[in-house]
Amino acid sequence: MNKRGPYRVIRSRYVTEKTTVLEQLQHTASNRSIARCESPKFVFIVDKDATKAEIAHAVETIYAEKKIKVKKVNTINVKPKKRRVRGRLGYRSGVKKAIVTLDKGDTIDEGA
Repeated sequence: MNKRGPYRVIRSRYVTEKTTVLEQLQHTASNRSIARCESPKFVFIVDKDATKAEIAHAVETIYAEKKIKVKKVNTINVKPKKRRVRGRLGYRSGVKKAIVTLDKGDTIDEGA
């Protein structure tokens, strides 16, 4: 494991409507298939070279005061998109996202 700081591995938290729904899955009881999701999931933008073990260790270090335990990490590489700016072709930079599953009952939100 590389000796990088946790804030170099975890760039930012990724908050969209879809990730908010993903975080709230453990509170859903209406649909039986998604009611099985007992663990909260949070999405982060991470360094492109970060491994799953580094991501898990960084999340546990950053949120150490909440005493959370990472259960599982899934990663997604988002490819760069083509963009036109003033008639010239360019690219939006690609990112790596990590979906972090915590133990049952853990959360990183202040309001929850």
